[in-house]
Amino acid sequence: MSSLARAAPAGAVSEGRRWAVLAVVVTAAVLDLLDGTITNVAAPTIAADLHGGKPLIQWLGAGYALALGVLLVVGGRLGDRYGRRRLFLAGIAGFTAASVACGLATGPASIIVARLVQGAFGAFLIPQGFGILGAVFPREQLGSAFSVFAPALGLSAVGGPILAAFLIEADLYGLGWRAMFLINIVLGGAVIAGAITLLPDDEGDRAQPVDVLGSVLLAATMLGLLYGLIDGSAHGWGATPILCLAAGAGFLALFGRRQVRADRPLIEPTLLRNRGFTSGLILGVFFFAAVSGLLYVLSLFMQRELHFTPVRAALGLAPIAVGIVVASIACHRLIARLGRTLIVAGLVITLAGTGWLLALVLASGTGLGGWELAPPALVIGVGMGTCFGTVYDVTMGDTDPREAGSASGSLSAVQQLANAIGAAAVTTVYFHASAAGATAMSAGLAVVVAVILACCGLVWLMPRKAPAHHH
Repeated sequence: MSSLARAAPAGAVSEGRRWAVLAVVVTAAVLDLLDGTITNVAAPTIAADLHGGKPLIQWLGAGYALALGVLLVVGGRLGDRYGRRRLFLAGIAGFTAASVACGLATGPASIIVARLVQGAFGAFLIPQGFGILGAVFPREQLGSAFSVFAPALGLSAVGGPILAAFLIEADLYGLGWRAMFLINIVLGGAVIAGAITLLPDDEGDRAQPVDVLGSVLLAATMLGLLYGLIDGSAHGWGATPILCLAAGAGFLALFGRRQVRADRPLIEPTLLRNRGFTSGLILGVFFFAAVSGLLYVLSLFMQRELHFTPVRAALGLAPIAVGIVVASIACHRLIARLGRTLIVAGLVITLAGTGWLLALVLASGTGLGGWELAPPALVIGVGMGTCFGTVYDVTMGDTDPREAGSASGSLSAVQQLANAIGAAAVTTVYFHASAAGATAMSAGLAVVVAVILACCGLVWLMPRKAPAHHH
């Protein structure tokens, strides 16, 4: 049992305080989701204002997810070691300060660094929430507590980009896009006040190991790959981007070697020898990279080629978010019975929606309107929502219960890293063909179709069913 649970057994926390703690944890998760998605709509406006061009557009989407993914497992381990309350407070304080730095950025370098720092503190913040809830809620109430997350995060996924777009166009006090980040002074401040008042103390366990070297190697891998992709698409494929990609591949090999030799690696070696888990992990990387890149370039296409305002682009993306929310809730009840068949259905639906969108772009080019885009966008969202959660629940199907913690943490981190790679890779294809108008979007969509087709082959190597007691 964790030190948090010892310090604050569930029975010692009043009913009202439990739900107040839940509100604090959920609000922190909502903040993370909002700041991870707002640049899907705001990136062109920010890049134009800061004169950052295409590289800044790509880094705004990839930088946050990169830092979050690299440090997510480490953040969880640090919470075990030094206490979850302490790490939660450090995470939300740093996250809020980095948000202010984003809002006050004066150039491309300053906002990229601030986004990286924001993602890093998000990685310290987010893993603590579930452990804190496990300590303050009795076991029989945990299901009810966790069930609050889906609608809260679903509403954030739909409303967040729309709110960001309205803030841009409202230009409150002349702040423009900066208001999206500066509003976190209020939201983050409320979470800090609630956390100080409500979260129980815990000392942590100083004996918990943290694989710092593994994290450094993973960060070097991702930075090399991302810098190579972004620099190559912006300045041509000369020696620098190719060397960066090669360095990223080299660091990846060193990271793999470290995972085999470390006493407490970020990914347990036994998991990597499990065919079902490894297949699911690879499928997750490809799928989440593809759909993350799709969402990013679709927003760029709407604003750059179709000349939508940020609000109109956000509304154009809303059917995808609605489809994700509806399908995620519906599939939660089906996964135990259908297992990987549900993933197959989600991949096929996503493929159908993407193919439909590709056909529209090829037929109408830059003459498309918002109403024409809405039906395929909704289909794509339903397919994505069918796969979200389902992919990783089924991936856990053949794992040992003792590996569950490492497996779930690794999968969450890999999803964020896939988001970073996808945002960079698909936008690289898009910008490489950007001079040709709608051809750029067609090229990006074709890459997404090819990746999802590859996932349709990988899915049959995954376990047939999710674990009997999946969460």
